Amino acid sequence: METRTIAVRVDAETADAYEASSEVDRRKIDLLINLKLKEVVKKVRPLEEVMEEISRKAQERGLTPEILSAILAES
Repeated sequence: METRTIAVRVDAETADAYEASSEVDRRKIDLLINLKLKEVVKKVRPLEEVMEEISRKAQERGLTPEILSAILAES
C-alpha cells in the first residue's frame, strides 16, 4: 500500500505527546488516524436519506405516531 504524508492541525499538547511517543506507538497512532479519516471522508448518505430509511423501517415494524408519542412521553 502506498502511503503519503499529510499535515493535520492539532493542539500543542497533542503534538507534544505524539512527538514524545515511541516509534512503535507513533505507527499505531498513524494507523488509527488513517482508519478514522477513511470513515470520515467516505461518501456518506445525506442525513435526510438516513432519517427516511429509519422512519420507513420503524413504520414497517408497526411504530405509529401515537406509539412514538407515548414512548417519548415516558422519557
